[in-house]
Order: sequence, then structure tokens, then C-alpha cells
Amino acid sequence: MQTERIKDMLDGGKPGEKVIVKGWVRSFRNNQFIAINDGSTMRNMQAVVGLDDVDESLRKRITVGAAVEVHGELVESPGHGQTVEVKVSEVIILGDADPEEYPIQPKKHSLEFLREKAHLRFRTNTFAAVFRIRHALSFAIHKYFNDRGFYYLHTPIITGSDAEGAGEMFRVTTLDLHNVPKTDSGDVDVSKDFFGKETNLTVSGQLEAELAALALGKVYTFGPTFRAENSNTSRHLAEFWMIEPEVAFADIHDNMNLAEDFLQYTVRYILENCAEDLEFLAKREADAEKQKPQNERHDMPLTDRMRFVVENAFERITYTEAIDILRNSKPYKKKKFQYPVEWGTDLQSEHERYLVEKHFNKPVIITDYPKGFKAFYMRLNEDGKTVAAMDVLFPGIGEIMGGSQREERLDVLKQKCAEFDIPDEHVWWYLETRKYGTCPHSGFGLGFERLMMFVTGMTNIRDVIPFPRTPKNAEF
Repeated sequence: MQTERIKDMLDGGKPGEKVIVKGWVRSFRNNQFIAINDGSTMRNMQAVVGLDDVDESLRKRITVGAAVEVHGELVESPGHGQTVEVKVSEVIILGDADPEEYPIQPKKHSLEFLREKAHLRFRTNTFAAVFRIRHALSFAIHKYFNDRGFYYLHTPIITGSDAEGAGEMFRVTTLDLHNVPKTDSGDVDVSKDFFGKETNLTVSGQLEAELAALALGKVYTFGPTFRAENSNTSRHLAEFWMIEPEVAFADIHDNMNLAEDFLQYTVRYILENCAEDLEFLAKREADAEKQKPQNERHDMPLTDRMRFVVENAFERITYTEAIDILRNSKPYKKKKFQYPVEWGTDLQSEHERYLVEKHFNKPVIITDYPKGFKAFYMRLNEDGKTVAAMDVLFPGIGEIMGGSQREERLDVLKQKCAEFDIPDEHVWWYLETRKYGTCPHSGFGLGFERLMMFVTGMTNIRDVIPFPRTPKNAEF
């Protein structure tokens, strides 16, 4: 007799079937009813133990958190919310859990407490739902690109370049920090390091993905990236995952089309394939919203926000048009915005959410940003002041994705490198692609955890990645 997943038994099990159930005890009521969960579903399998079928010493070991193997027969369940339950013939304890010590008891735990117990928080309904959705979203991303002829590219985690020009990178070294070799001038002698040069953990796979796109046509990366940013906000991690497609012979308009189609596909996939977990998380969010001040609550429930993205064509406007709309808005005229609205300054979340949730009532893509606060690789527009960049704005969070048409003209790209103080020798290989068969090409970057926050309703990015890495925190 094979062990089946609880999800399969609850969905398709027939009374009379002999079954083996393996999982962890969620509760043991009245010394008779065991709720068992194996992680395959939000729902528990109820196993009914006859009062004379299990001796008292074994019964005492059926505690919350214990791993058990239950043999028995499926029978119709008189209980609400399940069609079958297990009439138990044998219970085997696979792993005890001392009820005096086990911290994940069947009661409400704060998210802060559970972050301290990240090795055990998967066992709660909230985090089981979040990480089942994380799997589904990962699969949807790979399926989307595979079905459309993209090639999955593994870009380096260790790199000698800084794609964003931010300078906030983690150094990779094998040098003895107690005896660092120095040059005659007193600088660190990086020639003695493992790679013979300064290397870091990557902040993006984009530059390398461009190289492949200029031969394979359409590629994407989906891997870990790192930022040594000393930030403890609810939106920042030191280690996170990025999705970065790059497409040859694509301009900014093709890029917008790809971004819109991709986002609608992945959000729709979660709506259609994770209904049970979404229902739980939506109820959890609704309960949490009741505790917030009125002005901090979401205007739309979780699944409504997701349908808002799926069912509406994205509005497309330029940065200049966005500034004009914001400066003519009631919040601006009544001085309700916290941050200034001026051409040449970056938009803040409050501005982005106003455009999405109040003005257009649909997702928005903003293009043609001032070159001053965008990356060196973005294509300079003919006006010489703006670049062919785009940001995609969603309800509830504002910006969720950024991208651009890449600068394909060698002379312009070299000039921009100079403006950003990027030496040619650091990116010589990137520049060479503009010498040999250059062509228009585009791509975008999407922080996977940012999208996870949107589809789960979780408000802290540390709660959508299994083991968060933040300043002073590299536990587990």
C-alpha cells in the first residue's frame, strides 16, 4: 500500500479504500480526533482513533508537531469541510515533539516571532500557503518563457562588473583577512586574490543576458542577486531573486508588450491554480486590515487587486505626462503628497499609486524618464534629456518592474559610461557587442519577491522568501 498525499485523498479518495497517511499532527482533540497535515494542502486529514485501538502511552505521544504514520480505511466524514476521514487501525510515531518545548502551537503567532523561528514557520498555515504559491509562481515564470521560445540562461553569481552602477556590492575574496597582501603603495593587492582581480556577488544578470540575447534572440535569467544595502525596511533584502528577460530586435514598445503579457499571465496562473491558498491569505489580510487605520487600508481585497491586473489593459504614459497629471491633481493642489512633484525628480510610491488607483484605475506603464536617475545602459532618446526606460505600476505597491530599451550605439554607450565613471576596461566585453552586429534590444528586471508580495498580500518582503538575508541577519 502506497502513501498518498493528503490533498489527493481529500480530493479523490473513496470510502472503503485502505490508506497510509504520513504527516505532522496539527491537533489531537478529545483523545480521539487527530488532524494531520503533510504540506500538500491547507486542509488537514482527520484520523479517528478508537478509544480501545491505541494504548495510553502511545496516545500521550500524539502531540502537536509530532510526525506520525497512520494506517486505516477511508470512511465518509460527518464533519464539516471534508468528505472523507480515516478510521484508524494503527498509529506509528515517527518523530516526537515535546509539547513543553515545541514553539509552533495551534494559536496565533506574530510574523516577527515566526521570523525568529524560520526553520519551523513552514509548518504554519500562513507560510505553507506562501511557499506553495512561491513554487507555483516560479513554475509559471519558467512555463511562460519556455512556451514562447525563450532560452533560460544561468548568469554568473560572482562577477567583476556592477550592472547598476550602485557600488553596493558584497566582496568575494579568499584573501586572509588577518594578513591582507598589500602593494608597494599600500593598497590591497587583488592580484593575489583567487580571481586575480576584485570580484563581487552580482546585483543583476542583465549585462550577461544581453550578450546571449544578441546570439540566441530571446533569453531570460531567474536567479539570486545581492545588494549590500544597509536597509532594514519591509521592502529590502540583501539576497533576493530576479527575473530578467532580454530580447534582440525589440524596442521599448515590444518591451512594454512583453511586460504586460508576462505579468497578466503569471498573476492569472496563481488565481487559477492556487485558489485554496489565496482564499486563506485573502481572509488573513482582511482580518489584518481591520486593525489598521482607515487611511492605511487597501482599497481592494487581495484577489480583487489581482483581477485588476489581469482584466485591465495597462495604461501607457510618458514621465512628462505623469508629472503633468500629478501637478494638476487634487492631492497635489491640497498639498496631500508627502514628496515633491517636479520634472527631473523620481516618482515616489504615493505618486505611482495615485496614478494607478485614482486617476486611471488600471495598471500603468510610465516611459521616457529623465536620464539623470536611470542606469547607464538605457537608450538615450532623441531629445537628449530622457531615456527609453519604463516602469510598471501596480495597485497597492506602486512600481513592480523596471526595464528599458538598451543603448545599442557604441559611441553613445561609451559616452554614458564616461558620465557614470565606468572605465571601458571594466565593461570591454559589453562594449564589443556594440561593435559586432549591434541591433536594437530590450529587457526588464522584476524582483521575484516583490511579485510574491503582490500575489500573497504579505506586507513584509522577509515573509515571502524562505530564509531572509538582511543587515545583521544571516541565520538559518
